Order: sequence, then C-alpha cells, then structure tokens
Amino acid sequence: MRIDFLPEPELEFGSGRHIDIRFGISDYGPHDLGEDLAPRAIRVGLVGTPEHVELAREFLERCRTEIPGAVSRQPNLRPAFPGFRPDTAFHSTLVFDDRLTRTIPARQFDDVRRDANANDFVRESVAMVVREFEYLDRNFAPSVLIFAVPEQLVDLMDPDRRPSVPQGEPRLDFHDLLKARAMRLPPVQLMLPSTADPRRARKTKRGKTERRIQDDATRAWNLHTALYYKALGRPWRIPRDPNDFTTCYVGISFFHALDRSSVLTSMAQVFDERGDGVIVQGGPAEIAKDDRTPHLSADNAHAVLAEALRQYRATHGNLPARVVIHKTSSFSAGELEGFRAAARGERIDRFDAISVADETTQRVFRYGAYPPLRGTIVALSEREYLLYTRGSVDFYATYPGLYVPQPLLFRCEDVEQAPKQLGRQLLALSKLNWNQTQFDGSVPITIVAARKVGSILKYAGMGGDEVKIAARYSHYM
Repeated sequence: MRIDFLPEPELEFGSGRHIDIRFGISDYGPHDLGEDLAPRAIRVGLVGTPEHVELAREFLERCRTEIPGAVSRQPNLRPAFPGFRPDTAFHSTLVFDDRLTRTIPARQFDDVRRDANANDFVRESVAMVVREFEYLDRNFAPSVLIFAVPEQLVDLMDPDRRPSVPQGEPRLDFHDLLKARAMRLPPVQLMLPSTADPRRARKTKRGKTERRIQDDATRAWNLHTALYYKALGRPWRIPRDPNDFTTCYVGISFFHALDRSSVLTSMAQVFDERGDGVIVQGGPAEIAKDDRTPHLSADNAHAVLAEALRQYRATHGNLPARVVIHKTSSFSAGELEGFRAAARGERIDRFDAISVADETTQRVFRYGAYPPLRGTIVALSEREYLLYTRGSVDFYATYPGLYVPQPLLFRCEDVEQAPKQLGRQLLALSKLNWNQTQFDGSVPITIVAARKVGSILKYAGMGGDEVKIAARYSHYM
C-alpha cells in the first residue's frame, strides 16, 4: 500500500485563479466576465402561490447587497456573499417584473391534495406549474424559471414524508417529473421555503430542524451560482496547460425505466475543462450474470461514444485528442471493445477508461481528531486506488463534513495516463458542480451529471408523450 497527497487544484475565474470558488468569484469575477455573451441581466420567471412568490422575491432582493458570513472560527468555510449586482462578484443582476410573475392560488394545491392519491397529486401539481411556465416563456422569454415551492408540495420532495401511492404503481418524484416536463423551456430552479427563510424548515416532533440549513450567505452563494450557470453563464473552469491534449470527458451511468422493465444508459458528456457539454441518452443495458451490474453490448458502447464524438465535433468544429470515460460500474470486455473502436474510428488514439465507485468499505485513518486530507490517494494495487475527495481541508482549517468521509474507489480499467494524473483530474472534476460553491465535492461532475440525467430521463416519455431531450446539463441540475 502506497499513500500520497495531491494538492488542491486551482480554478480559473475572470482575471485570476484560486482554489476556492467563492473567493475566486469575489476577487476575480466569473470566468466569462469579459465575454459579450456573459449574462449581465437575468430575466427571472417566477411561479408559485402568492405567499411563496413574495417570500422568494424578498430573499432574492435581499441578495442584491452583501450578506455577512456566519460567525465562525473557520472564516474561509462560510464567507460573506458580496451581493448579486453589476458592480461586484458576478457582475450581473436579476430582473424581476410583475409580467414575469404568475401565481397559483394555494387552494388549488389543497383541493388536488385532498381529492387525489400521491401520484395524482404530483401529476396535477406539475401540470399546473408547467402551464404557468409555458405562458411566461411564450410571452416574455425569461432567462430562467423559478418555482417557489409551497408547503403543500414540500412533503412530495422528502423521501421520508411522501404519502403512499396505489399498490403496484411506481412512486413519482415531483422534482424529476417537473424537470422532465419543462425540458423544452428555459432551465428551472426549485426554491424551497426554507431557502428563503430557515424558520420555514420542517421540524421534528421535538421541535428540532429535520435537515441542516445552511447559513444565509452560503444559501445565497449556491442559489445565485446555479442561476448564473442556468442563464448560460460560466462561473469558473479548470485551467488547461496549453501543452496538454484537448480532452473530452464522458460520464456513463445507468437507470431503471419507470416501470423497472429495463435498464437504460444515461451519459453526460463534459466537453472540456470549462464544463461545457451535452446530454446523450444511450441504449439499453443488461445485468451481467457474473458481477450483477449493468453493462452495454459492444455495439451499444460503440454507438454511445460515436454519438458523443459527433456532438463534440458539431460544437467545436474538431475532435478531441483524448477521450476519458468515467463509468459507475466495471468495464466489460465488450464495452472496452466498443468504446475503443468508436475512438479509433475517429482517429483518436489516447483513451482512458476508469470505473468510479463512491461507496466502499475501505478507509484509511490518520493520527489525531481529523480524517485524512482531501487529496489523499492510496494505491491498493497497480489498478485500484482510493481517493479522498472529501476530507480535512487546510484552506477551511477543518473537516467540513458531518460524518466519516468515504473515499472514491477508482479502477484503471484501460488507461494510458499515470494513475496519479488520473486522480488529479478526478479531484479537479469534483469542483465542476454549479449547484454548490463549497469546493470539496465528493464525486466528479461526469458521474454527478450522468446520475441526475438518468433520474429525470426516466420521466421524459411518461404517458407516451414525445419529449425532445434537452442537451444542456442546466436542465437537469
């Protein structure tokens, strides 16, 4: 066993680099700061009950000015939010207008909840919200759409509180069905009541908050970063050495069809270090008898990667010099054959296939009270490595988690790069998550995105409707 440490990767912002997202944006602006297409004014379409629309609007208006960070012995962990306005940080602003706001009377949700089972409540609620989104899109062209979730629907988004469904029916997920139904519209952001006001968080019978609520500044950072990205902004990117090969990162995951009759493939293609990419739905997969995990046939593997490369060429006008595939299960011989053939067909010689598991019983421990440092890499064999993407962080002067961190287990299935270099790339890709601004993400964006895509795509064809698959990841996050 060999143990080493990988330094924290830097990120590139508008006029400088930093390891931390929040300090990078505050000091240097977003990566696209000097570009003409950077979103300077984000038109916000807002839908919800009158009470919750007002609650969301008040919080977002408050976020135009600075929100102090939490009082802490680790000030780098929870810094102040500098305000979302044209003269600071993001150099952008949210645009609200009464014409961009649509309200749904609370009694409409109450009536549906009283008269319908849980699945019908989900369907009817989604239909009501999508109708209002469609009206706004058709008449006022918002950049992003926000649904201020009322209390009546909060239980539908909580796995522990969801009401029962008729026997034999799959339990519908409100969040995922809404995202699937709104896929042809501008990207959607859901905003819980507790995001705007922590006092709205659900309580246990003993009066304690059920889930950990972040401080005001952290909630503002995460929400506005997501809105900026969904409005076609690029908050940050991974720097690329000019001497490095251009790389196309591909994440592959699997999901069950809604009726669980088949296993399908979802793929989130991250084009390059900027995080630009497209979503491609793959073909059917089969559960292998030897390891009981899903695998693609050689033909399906070839088709999935060939389509990814076709999309890459359409966007960039050329092909990458290198392809890296991250997959949530081991690679079969047929998959490697198909992926390799697709790369060779486009004259791409540099190819790395890596399986990534974020659930493993293997751990390492260090002396003292804190877990291993983020960036700790452990060689279990020539092919298998543990990588701590969560752990103690020097910049935060603490371990910013609640539980003992789990390392990633990655296997070098068919690689040309050195394992430590592959580990560095996994660590850097764990920072390309535009839903959060604390930089110690546990899973690379390739896998995060592929899983989110799969959870929503299974609703895309529900009811026999033909739904065009949205290409940008912002529609799924």
